[in-house]
Amino acid sequence: MFDVADHCGVSHQTVSRVVNGTGSVSAKTREKVLAAIEELGYQPNLAAKALATGRTNTIGVLSYDSTLYGPTAMLHSIQVAARDAGYQVVLNSVDNLSNSEISVGIATLSRANVDGIIVIAPRSSEADSKVAVETRVPIVFTETQDREPFEMVDVDQVGIAKAATEHLIELGHQKIAHIAGNQDWLAANRRRSGYLTTMAKHSLKTIAIAQGDWTPKSGYEAAKELLTGEKFTAIFVANDAMAIGALRALSEAELRVPEDVSLVSVDDSAESEYIQPALTSVRQQFDLVGAGLLTKLLNQIEGVATSGPKRKLIPGILTSRESAIRI
Repeated sequence: MFDVADHCGVSHQTVSRVVNGTGSVSAKTREKVLAAIEELGYQPNLAAKALATGRTNTIGVLSYDSTLYGPTAMLHSIQVAARDAGYQVVLNSVDNLSNSEISVGIATLSRANVDGIIVIAPRSSEADSKVAVETRVPIVFTETQDREPFEMVDVDQVGIAKAATEHLIELGHQKIAHIAGNQDWLAANRRRSGYLTTMAKHSLKTIAIAQGDWTPKSGYEAAKELLTGEKFTAIFVANDAMAIGALRALSEAELRVPEDVSLVSVDDSAESEYIQPALTSVRQQFDLVGAGLLTKLLNQIEGVATSGPKRKLIPGILTSRESAIRI
C-alpha cells in the first residue's frame, strides 16, 4: 500500500480508501491509484487486513457429503451470494446428519477464523438430542427443529408438498399415493406432513406411502411397491430423482404417464423439463434462500438490528408440464 502511495504521490490513507471503497476520493485520484495498483501488481494482504479490522471477510459453510440435487444447489447459491457480497467461503462437510456430527462440524469451522457460519447441511429428524453451538461468531441455519432458537431461512417444505398435492386434487385426482424421501431427513418428514395434511383437508383417504432415499433406484423400487397395493391415479413424489425411477417402474407395468397415472415431484431440476414426459415439479428457490441466509448472517456480523422474523420460509413455485393431467 505504501509502494502504491509513493508511486502515485498520495498518502497511504488515500490508497486505503480506494482499496476498501471508503471515504471521499476524487475520480481523478481514484483512477491514478487503480492504475498504479494494476502496474505494480498490488494484492491486499488478507492476514494483515484481518489483524487491522478483526474481520477476514470469510464465511464458514457447513454442508453435507452428497451429490444430491438439494444440498449441491444450496451450496452453489450460498457461494454465489457470498461472492457477490465480497466474502470468501470456507467449506466443511459432514457425512451423517446426527446432531452430534453437526455440532462437531460447527466447532471445526469456528476455529477456522471465519466471520460467521451458515449451516446448510440437511438436518436429522431426530428430536431427542440437540445441536451444541459453542462459537464466538454468528451462525444461521437453513433447517432447524421447531423449537430451536437459531435464525434460519429455508424452503417451505410443508408448503411445497401442499402445493404439489393440491395441484393433483385440482386436476380431479382423489386416489393419490406418495413416495417419500429419506425419513432420517427433517425435510422428508415435512414434505410427508404437507401431503397428509392436504389429503385430510379434502377428506381424502391416504392410499399408500412408500419409502425412498432420494435416489432414482429407490423411486423405482418404491413405485413397484405401490403397484402391489390399492389402485391410484396419481403419485406425489418427494423429489425429481425418485420420480425418474418411478417413471420406469410405471412403464414396466404398462401404465402410461400421465394417461393412467399422473406424477408431480419436487425440485424442478434442470433435467425435469427434458424427461419424457416432462415432469410437473415444484421448484425450490435456493437463490432466495442463499441470499436470505447471507443477509441474516451479515446483519449479525455488522450488529445491525432487524425487526423481521427469526425464521423465514421461502415458498416453492410449481411448474405444470406433461406428467400430470386432469381426469
